[in-house]
Amino acid sequence: MPATEELRRISSQVRRDIIRMVNGASSGHPGGSLGVADFLTVLYFEVMRPDPLKFDMNGKNEDIFFLSNGHVCPAWYSVMARYGFFPVKELGTFRKLGSRLQGHPATIERLPGVRIASGSLGQGLSVSIGAAIAKKMNGDSHLVYALCGDGELQEGSNWEALMFAPAKKIDNLIAVVDYNGKQIDGPVDKVMPLGNLRAKFEAFGWIVTDMDGNNIEDIITVLNKVKAGAGKGKPNMIIMHTHMGYGVDFMTDNHEWHGVPPNNDQAARALGQLQETLGDY
Repeated sequence: MPATEELRRISSQVRRDIIRMVNGASSGHPGGSLGVADFLTVLYFEVMRPDPLKFDMNGKNEDIFFLSNGHVCPAWYSVMARYGFFPVKELGTFRKLGSRLQGHPATIERLPGVRIASGSLGQGLSVSIGAAIAKKMNGDSHLVYALCGDGELQEGSNWEALMFAPAKKIDNLIAVVDYNGKQIDGPVDKVMPLGNLRAKFEAFGWIVTDMDGNNIEDIITVLNKVKAGAGKGKPNMIIMHTHMGYGVDFMTDNHEWHGVPPNNDQAARALGQLQETLGDY
């Protein structure tokens, strides 16, 4: 089976997991999670390929990833479980009392794969820069990846980080902005317009690339190209264009599904549009 087809099969199952997790908990954020399922699938299964059996908090001698917009963790949890970081059946404990799969990622539960808590927005990019600096200090040539939300960029702390990374030549960092144009209260451009992100990032000194985050082929091409071009004195920023709720027709591009769980009927309708490929948990 071609690699792209296998990745599509995995991302379809990830989307099924997302719907079932959020529905089962009657709580969570399905919209953004569905939108980033393709990206996280490609990142783990094709680009980073970490060894889940050797996970530790330091992440030495391997590429590492930080999720800054922590509310899309259903997609991340599913990808990590399907990759082998923890049992797939544990997805059924999402947001349940005592679960390691909190509604926003946390570290106190010691869930393999998670290195920072990311319930509060606006912090992941700064942490990622710190991790990238640590790799340089340790003589580790591997990369740091970070995923942020577009609405999350309304947090001012991001812009200090965005100025810092180019100034300090943090060229082992690849940051990705999930640019779906939606946040909990409506379109990003109506809540707090971000303006021309490419122009802003480039003005600060980032290398900027656009990517279709719901196209497996484009994700593979862009991530591999940017990874190959790292280490040239500047940090890389990927503006990843996605559709909130992608894969489910009544959720697609609808900000109302940012943080609303589907009821049983809606979940059944959504699952009817998503192929079960790896077996439900």
